[in-house]
Amino acid sequence: MKRFKTLTAVVLSCFFAVSAAGCGGSSSETEGEAAEEEAVEDAAEETETDEAEASAVTTVQDGLLIWGTNAAFEPYEYMEGDVVVGIDAEIADAIAEKLGLTAQVENMDFDAVIPSVTTGKVDIGLAGMTVNEERLNNVNFSDPYVEAGQAIIVPEGSDITSAADLEGKIVGVQRGTTGDEYVSTEENGIGAASVERFSNGPDAAQSLLTGKIDAIVLDNEPSKKIVANSTGLVVLDELLTSEEYAIAVAKENTALLDAINEALDELEESGELQEILDKYLNIEE
Repeated sequence: MKRFKTLTAVVLSCFFAVSAAGCGGSSSETEGEAAEEEAVEDAAEETETDEAEASAVTTVQDGLLIWGTNAAFEPYEYMEGDVVVGIDAEIADAIAEKLGLTAQVENMDFDAVIPSVTTGKVDIGLAGMTVNEERLNNVNFSDPYVEAGQAIIVPEGSDITSAADLEGKIVGVQRGTTGDEYVSTEENGIGAASVERFSNGPDAAQSLLTGKIDAIVLDNEPSKKIVANSTGLVVLDELLTSEEYAIAVAKENTALLDAINEALDELEESGELQEILDKYLNIEE
């Protein structure tokens, strides 16, 4: 009997050992499944977080990023047929895509862009717009996306060869721009006899060509385009200012501002922003 018990004990020990080994295999498989489940849960949580962040971005109309501009400011925004194209148009499309939205443009006078942002007619102002203190009183601005400056356009053969020569002259500007501000501010010492304000640069150029004004002060890249598209006008080499363009966003919509800055960072890091700029700027005419 004792021998039988001993044999039985040995058999049972082997059985339990085998069972334990089998359980060990199951435990490993269970741990793997648990890890997979945890990874799936983590991915789901990340998706929920992304969706929550996306839902935190509010726009005037669901699914759209409505941007206000003045489409007479080549190469930043201008009409090609009935479509607004240019640097800012491509930036608007790229940002909207990153936010899961569709860009939609509202074309208006330049001096209506910021009021349209503050009143909620549009989500953003993207119009070759310079950051300055006066505008910062009404809107927030994104990180800058390009540098610019104010230039002087004159007729060929003009006696105006520098900013000092604008004294006593009739100077045209685009209404509401930093060029308007610069020429109109006495501290800058321009001393223009009068300032004629136009809704856009091409209208000012037409007035210059017909001799109604003596010069135009306008952003440098649009100035180059106006001269390239006209006969008898030149841009002086001297720049009056050094500026940065950025995107205007309503002060209360900080979530949209953050999302836009993140999108701009991604566009810069990927090189897409520079590709857009290179497509339109520094092109030999």
